[in-house]
Amino acid sequence: MTQPPHDEPTADSPEELREQAEKTREELGQTVEALAAKTDVKARAQEKATEVREHVAARADELKEQATLKAAELKDKAAQAAGHLQDKLPDPVKEKAVETAGQARAKAAQAGQMWQEKAPEPLREKTAQGAQIARDKRGLLLAAAGVAVVAWIVCRRREG
Repeated sequence: MTQPPHDEPTADSPEELREQAEKTREELGQTVEALAAKTDVKARAQEKATEVREHVAARADELKEQATLKAAELKDKAAQAAGHLQDKLPDPVKEKAVETAGQARAKAAQAGQMWQEKAPEPLREKTAQGAQIARDKRGLLLAAAGVAVVAWIVCRRREG
């Protein structure tokens, strides 16, 4: 914005001069507000922190969604592998696996009872939370256990 030299008249009438003065005041007020905003380090830091927080939250949501999709994909693959493996197992191996699973359940129940009697309360609460998560993911855990049992049986047969 260029200004005429001070010795030249800038307005033809007092009304025009008032309008120019009002316009100049408004421009000056805007300039002062802009400068004040630039010097308000605390407000600028808070704005930046809010921006970063929103970005991190959005990225976390993205990653959570990706992880959920990948987990579902892995669960499906494990279920397919377990199904293929069960189809190929001879009946005696399946029966042995069922028997072993029953024994494992009985031992787990016995250990759980002992745990309930002797473990401190905060530790039992944490364990209960973990057990709930395991129950929620039961299919995946059973498929993995099935694969492990079959691999163990195959290894034992090769040794014998």
